[in-house]
Parts: sequence; structure tokens; C-alpha cells
Amino acid sequence: MELRLGPLLRYVDETRATVWVETSSACTVEVLGHTAPTWSVHGHHYALVLIDGLEPDSVTPYDVRLDGAVVWPLADSSFGPSVIRTPRADGTFRMTFGSCRRSAPFTAEGFKQFGPDALVALANGLEELPDALLLLGDQVYADDPSDAVLERLRDAHGGRQGSEVADEIGNFEEYTWLYDDAWLNPAVRWLFSTVPLCMLLDDHDLRDDWNTSLTWRRWVTGQPWWRDRVVGAYASYWVYQHLGNLSPEQLAEDPTYKAMLTLPDDAERTAYLESFAWAADEDPVTARWSFYRDFGTAARGVRLVAVDSRCSRHLEPSERAMVDAHEWSWVRRVVLDAGRPIRHVLLASTLPFLLAPGLHHLEGWDEAISSGAWGPRGARVGERIRQGMDLEHWASFRKSFDDVTELLGALVSGEDPPASILMLSGDVHCSYVAEASLRDVEHPGTAIRQLTMSPFRNPVPRHVRWANYLLDTRWMTWLLHRLARSAGVRDVAADWRLAHGPWFGNGAMTVRLSGENWAVDVDHAVLDGDQQRLDRTLSYPQSGA
Repeated sequence: MELRLGPLLRYVDETRATVWVETSSACTVEVLGHTAPTWSVHGHHYALVLIDGLEPDSVTPYDVRLDGAVVWPLADSSFGPSVIRTPRADGTFRMTFGSCRRSAPFTAEGFKQFGPDALVALANGLEELPDALLLLGDQVYADDPSDAVLERLRDAHGGRQGSEVADEIGNFEEYTWLYDDAWLNPAVRWLFSTVPLCMLLDDHDLRDDWNTSLTWRRWVTGQPWWRDRVVGAYASYWVYQHLGNLSPEQLAEDPTYKAMLTLPDDAERTAYLESFAWAADEDPVTARWSFYRDFGTAARGVRLVAVDSRCSRHLEPSERAMVDAHEWSWVRRVVLDAGRPIRHVLLASTLPFLLAPGLHHLEGWDEAISSGAWGPRGARVGERIRQGMDLEHWASFRKSFDDVTELLGALVSGEDPPASILMLSGDVHCSYVAEASLRDVEHPGTAIRQLTMSPFRNPVPRHVRWANYLLDTRWMTWLLHRLARSAGVRDVAADWRLAHGPWFGNGAMTVRLSGENWAVDVDHAVLDGDQQRLDRTLSYPQSGA
């Protein structure tokens, strides 16, 4: 009996934690005296162990036992013990985040093509552990797997050759190969066992341009391979990523988790999970991938609200929305009605809310002509540009962008506004800090910032970097603004500028919170001999003012 994957430390509060594992066969998993039986789907065995009775403000080393035998830590590990750290009594909090991590060998060729891995560098150089790690999408690349997974696909499915998706992931079993490939690196495995993880999915977790537009969706849902692909994507995402986002109370209320624990055999559990996954794509109201998590003490609270900006889209051109009405109602409720004092709101989305202003205007113009502002021919041109240039961020869903600015206004005009609203994002394969303000609402006591970090490991070509620089020039921003206005696009109720960046190297960003104060550290991965480490690019300290 073996520990196939994990342990992953997921939820942690002042006295409780959850630890996720995948095992080679059915067994009882034990962590710190707390046990959970495994359950299986598709012949794979999983458990999520709930630990309670932890001491507040403590650091507790742990091991993992399967039917009483210690299987973690590994005997040959060069890292220290895995630990569970409960929130500090002084309320200070640090969250590291980023997105977009390709799996590739740590060889001369791998480093030349993909550069050093920011997560490996984070694990190698940790002097002070972050209190949480937020992975903002593209944890795996189903449409562009690594050479190792590609070889396995070709060995297993030679008969699929000739299909347009011959070299892509096609079902649940093949998704498990991606997670093995991404998470079994020793440094990453130890990091994930020691720092609590929060995760969101983005397009490459299923396929590039996922739900970009109604035209794209109508095409993809007509493909013969779509059902197996989308069922495998959602089902594996629920098992490997989403399940651990939930608190113990949320787990107790989750019908899918209850089914996994109570249905009697693998076949019934697999059928239930596949039905759930198919329904989640057909009708987004049946599943919620957005989640929230509270950090810190009750008096100095931090709330992370992670917004699904991929699965719950409404794609009709006349009423296009990044987040449908059902999902947005939930977002508003958990942001505005926290039920506790919240000093810092971390509003996360895989796709940035605020882009470089020039790109923002370009996306607004493209949405307008794609929706018919320049007639049917302009709509066809706009759709080709939308898909070809990946113009699908919040700026290209203007109704949803306005919803965000209205939400920010309601938050800062409340009786006890937060000291900061930090919008955390990834996706765009560059990193930057944007300073923002609302036009119609005064908020001198609340800082609003867009913090964008990607990739962990997947740098963009040089021509894409130059295109980003060009879009951020003053004259190009002015030109694209005029273009957007000519298509009837009105200005939004916010102003912002890129205060730092963009940078294009692999890296990670960390938010540091203490009382009313916040600060940001931007680190980029470098190769120092054969050692991958993080090098500080920017420290951006600010007060709450």
C-alpha cells in the first residue's frame, strides 16, 4: 500500500485542518490521531482527513499513516517535517499567489524553454512560511501536456491518432496523469504538505479559450470528444482541487462529498460524480466553484473571496456576463455580509479585473463590435479577434466589470470599510501592480489595488512581451480609447494605472497583512548554478491610507 499523491494541506483555522491524500488502494488514513477511510472513483482512492483540537497559534509537525504504517514523510526527503501552522495570535497574515505552471524537466533544455520553477524556488528558499498559497488557475495543461504525459497518451491511445485532440487529455484517468506529473516533484510535494492551499481553475485546466464566447461554446459542444473531456475535467477538478477549498462546515453540507462517503461502491460513486460534472457544465447553477475563506483572528479578519470567472459565464452577446446572476448574487453576499470585522478583502479571480488601460480599451471595443455595434460583418471580425487574441477578461464583459466597480463602491461606503481591497489575479503571463480609485465614491481609508502574478513556470515569447509594452504606451492607450468610444463604449467608474511592472519572468507574489497595514513582495525565479531560488524584484509597502 502506497501514498500515491499528497499529502496536501488544505483548510486551516485556529483549531482545525484538512489533509488530502490519494492512495494506491482502500485503507484508513491517519493524521495526528484523526482517521478517515478512503473512497474511490474510477479505481482511484482518496481521503480528506479532518483534524481538530489543534492549539491556536501553534506549529504542529505531522506524519501520514495508512492502516497504521507511516508513509509520510518519505525516508529520502531532504526537506524538513511537514507541519500544520494555525493562525498567529497577533493577526499577521501572508499569502503567496500566482498561476500558470507547466510541467517540464529540470534540465538544460527544460530551463531554456520554460525557465526555473517559482514553486520549486519558493520551497527551496523558504525562511518564513506563507500562511496560505493561492493557485489561480492552469495548475495543469490538459490541452498541452508535458512530453512525459504526451508519451503516455500516445502509448495508451495510438488509435486516437489523427484526431484534433490526439495529443490532449481526454478523460478522468488521463487527468490523474497530469496531477501526478505536476505534483510529485519533491520540493512541490513538500511545499503543498506544509502551506495551506486554495485553488481556482482556468481555461487550460480544460482547454484554451474555454467559454470565451457563445460561438466558441457552440463549436466545442458539438465535438464528439467534448463530453468525455468536460466530464473528466470537472470531476477531477472537484476531487483534486475544489474539495479541499471547503471548510468543515461546507464539507458537511456538500451533497457530492456526502455521496462519495456514503455510496457503497466505486461504480455508483463514479456514476454520481460524472453526472454531477456533466450537469455543472450544462447548467452552472448546479455547481459553485467560487469559494471564500476567512483568515486571522475575529478582531483582525481577512476574507478571501475566490470568484470563478470561467465556468459560470453567461455568453449571450446581448447580455454577456463573466459571472451569471446566480453566482454574482453569492459573491455580493459573501463580500458585503461577512458577519465579522474584515480589515482586508482579497478579491481573487484567475483573470485580472484591471488590465493595462490600453488593453482594457481594446477589449471593450472588441466586445462592442462582437455584439453588433458595427453590424454583422463587424461582429464576425470582432469574434475572430476575440478568439485569436484571447480578449476575454473582465474588460470584455463590461456588464460584469460594472458589477465589480459597484461592489467595490458598496464595500468602501459601508459603516466600517476595510483598510484594503486587494484584487489577486493571474492568467496573463506577466506580473504587475495597479493602483486604482473609484470615480463616484470617496474612499480615503481604503486602498484598492490590482495585484497580478503569472506565470509560475510558462514564460511568453518576446513578441508578446513587446505587444504588452506597446499597449501600455500613452499614445496607444489614447488611440484605443478613441476606438472604443467610436463603438459606443462608455467609460467605467474607476481610474487606475500600472504603478509597477509589467514583468514577464516566472515568479510569485506575496501579500503581507498586519492590522490596518498591507504590503506586497514581488519575487522572480532565477537559476543559481543548479539551484532554483526566488530573487526579490519589488517590495511595495503601503499604509492603509
